Amino acid sequence: MFRIGNWFYVTLLALLFPAAVFAQSAPALPPAYQMTGFKHIPQMWNNCGPATLTMGLTYFGVAADQRPAANWLKPNPEDGNVSPWQMAEYVNTQLPGTTRALVRVGGDLTLLKTLIANNVPVIIEAGYDPEPQRLGWMGHYLLVVGYDDAAQQFITQDSYLGPNQAYSYAHVEQFWSHFNNTYIVLYDFLREAEVLALLGDQADVIQNALHALEINRQRALANPNDAFAWFNLGTNYVALAGYDPKAYDYAAVAYDQARAVGLPWRMMWYQFGPYEAYIAVGRYQDVL
Repeated sequence: MFRIGNWFYVTLLALLFPAAVFAQSAPALPPAYQMTGFKHIPQMWNNCGPATLTMGLTYFGVAADQRPAANWLKPNPEDGNVSPWQMAEYVNTQLPGTTRALVRVGGDLTLLKTLIANNVPVIIEAGYDPEPQRLGWMGHYLLVVGYDDAAQQFITQDSYLGPNQAYSYAHVEQFWSHFNNTYIVLYDFLREAEVLALLGDQADVIQNALHALEINRQRALANPNDAFAWFNLGTNYVALAGYDPKAYDYAAVAYDQARAVGLPWRMMWYQFGPYEAYIAVGRYQDVL
């Protein structure tokens, strides 16, 4: 049973975290740029995570074989999902050498272009509805390797559709928001200080969650029927649960509204925040 109550006012008034100001001077970026040095890998069954991660790692000399990542990330090959934190954990604990990964949320197109122009591989997690198969909404990873402002598009290595797939800026903005604008940055540890500087305030996990919270608060205000914005609000509150004792309560309200508006039926194949929030507030029957 949903207990939304006065959801609109509760959710807005519950934003106790200050709206952080991220006024960083934007670096001068070339109007177009494309990284090279990647090897495309067609994904095996339900394997876009390991395949896309391995594609990104080929930039650092890792063999173009998705099986080692898949064997560690999903010992059960029928597992339909690999989470971003698991992919980062694989890089940071299982690979020899100095390659590292970090996960952040609330990314935008300028950040993507900044990372690419500085030769920092970046993977995004996004909603996906490939044509012409019309399989229905699902989650997907894309390795973003280039951009072109004149064409208003990104170039990606897509484990499902093939190499050098172009997606418009508008398409990326729309579908990336389905997953809280989550991105995985791959880098050499020797460049860590440089990469963190490129991320600026977003290098700090608390500021990053606050930033994504504010982005989705604005989206929900602009369109109260944006189920993804409400879901992302819940997810960012869960991330801040150690920061404020009421965060799980706020998360539950936001998730309630996302569910009331209507989510794709595969949504919780990929994102599990509602379970954590509902357990934390004692709503065990909702979890079941």
